[in-house]
Amino acid sequence: MKNQFDAMDRTGEPDGSWLLPVLKEELRIGTRTVSGGKGVRVRKAVSEQAHEVNETLVHEEVEVRHVPVGRIVSLDQAPASRYEGDTLIVPVTEEILVVERCLRIREELHITKLKREERHTETVWLKSEEVSIEHFDEANDKRDA
Repeated sequence: MKNQFDAMDRTGEPDGSWLLPVLKEELRIGTRTVSGGKGVRVRKAVSEQAHEVNETLVHEEVEVRHVPVGRIVSLDQAPASRYEGDTLIVPVTEEILVVERCLRIREELHITKLKREERHTETVWLKSEEVSIEHFDEANDKRDA
């Protein structure tokens, strides 16, 4: 029976051994420019459109009325600020000289919050962009996408 190495040439080693070549693959990576003959052109256009904004705006105002009172009270009965509905009432006191000392409420401040609505119209400009893409090749064959 013949050995599979018998068909190979001897390498000439003195001890009669065989020398088998071992292969190794190597990879070389590089790039090169290849003309495909095609390109893309991108255009962007900006346009403005007027849009009307119509909103309700709320304002708060304060109305102050001076209301004469002229009532005399003792020092331990001095009134404090109070609310009557939406109106804040602030007593304004002064000392007056009498046989005994007491407070007279000279006036009250009646402060009421008022809400007033008004329509507000304004024109604002909004921008939008449009994009067109044009494909072409070296033969000047143009078509839009």
